[in-house]
Amino acid sequence: MKVKVISRNPDEYLRATKRDIYKVPRNFDPVLHPFEGPREYTRALNAVKLERIFAKPFVGNLDGHREGVCSLAKHPKRVSILVSGAYDGEVRVWDIARRVSTASWQAHNGWVRGICFSPTEEGDCFWTVGDDATIKVWNTSPKDEMNNDVRPLNTIISKSVLTSVSHQWGGKLYATSGDCCQVWDETRDEPLQSHSWGVDSLYSVSFNPVQTNVLGACASDRSMIFYDVRMSGPIRKVIMQLRSNKIAWNPMEPFVFTCASEDYNLYSFDARSLGQPFNVHMDHTSAVTDVDYSPTGKEFISGSYDKTVRFFELDKGHSRDVYHTKRMQRLTCVAWSLDAKFVATASDEMNIRIWKARAAEKLGNLKPREKRALEYAAALREKFAFHPQIKRIARHRQVPKHIYNAQKEMRAIKDKMSRK
Repeated sequence: MKVKVISRNPDEYLRATKRDIYKVPRNFDPVLHPFEGPREYTRALNAVKLERIFAKPFVGNLDGHREGVCSLAKHPKRVSILVSGAYDGEVRVWDIARRVSTASWQAHNGWVRGICFSPTEEGDCFWTVGDDATIKVWNTSPKDEMNNDVRPLNTIISKSVLTSVSHQWGGKLYATSGDCCQVWDETRDEPLQSHSWGVDSLYSVSFNPVQTNVLGACASDRSMIFYDVRMSGPIRKVIMQLRSNKIAWNPMEPFVFTCASEDYNLYSFDARSLGQPFNVHMDHTSAVTDVDYSPTGKEFISGSYDKTVRFFELDKGHSRDVYHTKRMQRLTCVAWSLDAKFVATASDEMNIRIWKARAAEKLGNLKPREKRALEYAAALREKFAFHPQIKRIARHRQVPKHIYNAQKEMRAIKDKMSRK
């Protein structure tokens, strides 16, 4: 005689704790679920609405400077260390995790034009340049904390005013910009090389993080000049319509870089074909002052004089998100954290703000079921991203009135030009 017995595994229906929910057995046979598409569309609509509801990107601010912040530098090894320089010459070292300033001192007379860390020394020291035509080397953790009498490890007096500094990745060289591009060695007080290509001044200089011998600079004659420290002179010049303020190299693709321009746009170039940019990133309504890449190399952040911070994907022409506050004024510099989760912005009104890179991302530890639910919601949003209703909700952003009016005006100008 055959006896049929129903057998069940307790792991499939018992709760792990009393606070856990009851598990419901489900049959995923598509024949039994004829309305799977409409049901998933409703879930995707709810997911994209919830994402906008929980989009609270502001994490906190670092308050302490007595003048506007004009330069930022992130530690190459430690995510929580940030250094900032102000218009009055003050330099502060910040602990982002505790949101406190661990050290501050008067570094220069005038603006702190540039700050950079040494990737080779485990970030124990950093370089600053200022309006007093000096290059100074500082310790990240000075012995006399919160004391104005902190002494630099080394001071080099330059023959001209310097505007920025950038350290070679994995090397002993660093470069400064000013009347010309100068390449220095850490162990010497005289520049190894001086490059000029018929321009009055250079505004910023940046070493390539992968091809460590290559660096780019933005010049006053609307050009971008590229140098190789192994060669005796510049290798290439690219002329733009308006002046470029900053060059940022892609950390994953060494031949890709993005420049922030005065004509409200950002231009992404391939160094192997400099005839024209392969992408133009629009949406800002004033000059773009700074740009910085994510460690993943897939997107970057930009700050502008229109008082907003925008996130761009490398292959997209418009921003995926925009951050702004009522009190935030013109952006001077931006920086993306090494863990790709946070960004830091500095502006004219003496504040450094910390934001989430993903506005609706939940911070802290996630339970496995919670993580699976978030992944499922993200997959639904991606699956139905091109449906009109979901696309409209996902793209909609509230912007200040002056941004809205400026975008409207720029749209009218572009329509007029296209009609012509």
